[in-house]
Amino acid sequence: MEAILTSITSVAIAEIGDKTQLLALFLATKYRNKTAIILGIFVATVLNHGISAWLGNSISQFMSEFWLSILVGISFILLGLWLLIPDEDEQPSARFLKWGAFSATTFLFFLAEIGDKTQVATVLLGAHFDDTLAVVIGSTIGMMLANVPVVFAGQWLIARINPTIMHKWACALFILIGIITLCRPLLKG
Repeated sequence: MEAILTSITSVAIAEIGDKTQLLALFLATKYRNKTAIILGIFVATVLNHGISAWLGNSISQFMSEFWLSILVGISFILLGLWLLIPDEDEQPSARFLKWGAFSATTFLFFLAEIGDKTQVATVLLGAHFDDTLAVVIGSTIGMMLANVPVVFAGQWLIARINPTIMHKWACALFILIGIITLCRPLLKG
């Protein structure tokens, strides 16, 4: 349960103001079929975060628990600091938009997640927790919690949520997870 809750919280907070959330807003203005956009976000997230969590878990199999805790702990702290750097606003190419709401959303969301903060977080969560499925479930729920409201009420929400404050909260959360992860081997020792 810890893996699911940590993944939900980490990804949902990290996603606020992220480029993929802005992509969800952009797609919601281009397409009327909100259900297709939401399904596209869901499929892209499951695929991308499934691969990411599996990769993180696979990497963790080749490291001792001590060194894995050190690597993951430092990485969480660095990821937290990375959240303070604003994303560049990228406009998707119009050629993909003609594919329709579901296909365009799935493709563009999957691509936008590559190398994104939430993907890196999912790799780290996959390395940190033994339960890859729980990480994928949690990170997917976190992505959906952050993006579905934007699809339906994006402009209204964006006007009322301060992404800078949310990024600071996310930074603090990731640094806290990093510190706890770094301290685990010392507490066992």
